[in-house]
Amino acid sequence: MKKALFISLFVLAVTGLVMAQSATSTVDVLGAHNNYGRGCAGCHQPHSGAFGSGHKGPADSGNYALWGQDASPLYGATLKFGDGGSFVEVLPTNLTAGGPEVGGIMLCLSCHDGNVTNTNMMAKQLYEQKIGLLTNPAYGSNPIPTLLGNDGTTAGNYNNDHPVGTSAKIRQDPTNGLTWTGTEFKVTAGSNYEKFVQNYGWPALAPGKWSKPYGVTAKGDPYPVCTTCHDQHVMTVYTSTAASPIANDGGGKYYAKMFFMNGPYNPNVVVTDGKSAPSTTQFCRQCHFGEANEANHTFTIPTKFQ
Repeated sequence: MKKALFISLFVLAVTGLVMAQSATSTVDVLGAHNNYGRGCAGCHQPHSGAFGSGHKGPADSGNYALWGQDASPLYGATLKFGDGGSFVEVLPTNLTAGGPEVGGIMLCLSCHDGNVTNTNMMAKQLYEQKIGLLTNPAYGSNPIPTLLGNDGTTAGNYNNDHPVGTSAKIRQDPTNGLTWTGTEFKVTAGSNYEKFVQNYGWPALAPGKWSKPYGVTAKGDPYPVCTTCHDQHVMTVYTSTAASPIANDGGGKYYAKMFFMNGPYNPNVVVTDGKSAPSTTQFCRQCHFGEANEANHTFTIPTKFQ
């Protein structure tokens, strides 16, 4: 009887794990970045860069990533992020400089700024909310903006946006087992952070899936860019890999997400019993590990993926 009960519980546990690994999407995974039918060419114009998209760009227009939008209004711009603007980012003065600040910040803001850049074909409202994918009632009914520099507050206000750029360092936590080698992050075996990785993963920081999910300053300090937290090419499903597994799944599994997050992130899962941690919370704890269960000597709270 006990053996049969054990087997039943094991089957239920495995079934739950499989369910958490098999997310699919009810919409095209490029979602909002289909640009109302323009598709990939809305961002990556295969011929003539921004000129091919009908914009009057500078001489270097499109010479990086075949970029189809005019990013020149952001050249050399100073942006002040978070907490009274204490995180200051000065953007490069041209597109061909390349690197994380161009590919991971400037290109994103050439559409998502909305203050000095064109708003292009953006509806200015969160896509998932607009088409009814965001069902959690906690978000309310007011339109959620997608233009960071034109979000209904003061024009050009970035104080209410998560810091990115060279002054917004990603902190290592050697005491808990997250260390920085000067080129990439490592996790110490047997550490609290390793327990967190086993429970959730570390897709935003793990080396392997992306060549550089963050920038590195001249002094060797890692800093976040927009694409540390966001995968701009897949809106609804995160695919794990052997190089960046989720909860020891071995790779090749699928998890629900929204907002182009770079990892499992499902705000429609409502957790009220306090006995599991939603993937939305776990995602943030990759960098903000001091607020994680494992950092606070609590190791039995599983992740609720979907």
